Amino acid sequence: MADVLLSLTMPDDVAEHVKDLLLSRPDLVRGFTASHAEGRGSVVPLVAPSELVSGHSPRTQIRAVGTEENMRAVLAMIKAELPNTNIFFWLVPVIEMGRL
Repeated sequence: MADVLLSLTMPDDVAEHVKDLLLSRPDLVRGFTASHAEGRGSVVPLVAPSELVSGHSPRTQIRAVGTEENMRAVLAMIKAELPNTNIFFWLVPVIEMGRL
């Protein structure tokens, strides 16, 4: 089965919970990368005064590679454990991966 890349973008206050969930399931997620991001656009609510001034909302992006079956299981787990947390996701095929 081909691997896919799961990308999750979420409010910073949700990120630690998601990281803990991923770390609790090494059978589904071999590893992941987390980085800071800036949420912008009409679908990103700006609430705090600092967000209104800067024009963006702080976000965390987490990326993991695995089988499509495992990444869909990760999505189901997050949805069950953390409903309504405003996490945006996408899955894309991985053409090639490795270490250099």
